[in-house]
Amino acid sequence: MYSHSTKIRVRYGETDQMGYMYYGNYAQYYEVGRVEMLRSLGMSYSSMEADGIMMPVLELKCKYIKPALYDQEITVKTTIKTLPGIRIFFNYELYNENKELINLGETTLVFVDMKKNKPTNPPENFMEKLSVFFNQ
Repeated sequence: MYSHSTKIRVRYGETDQMGYMYYGNYAQYYEVGRVEMLRSLGMSYSSMEADGIMMPVLELKCKYIKPALYDQEITVKTTIKTLPGIRIFFNYELYNENKELINLGETTLVFVDMKKNKPTNPPENFMEKLSVFFNQ
């Protein structure tokens, strides 16, 4: 299992009149969590795309527990619980500044060969960096 946390402050433009973060913005926070997790492994979406692999989202689940509020610093904990195959599964836990769990999420992405436009296995260098966090 591999987990990584990053922090994001809720901006005014992401909120509604009540000062709650608009529900559609949670998917963007999940994306920030994924991008920063890849960076923590020494990878990036742009480097994968340069190598001919894209990772579109296949499925998204989101459970709202408490609202994220304007100007709160939110911790996005992103976890990969199983080694990926053609698909990779991300789990998200969002916490407010009081360390209260406010949101749970999951996304499923698929590795796609950009030339063939077909699902493919994850890049070898990605698997090498990630596999050290899993018991073999």
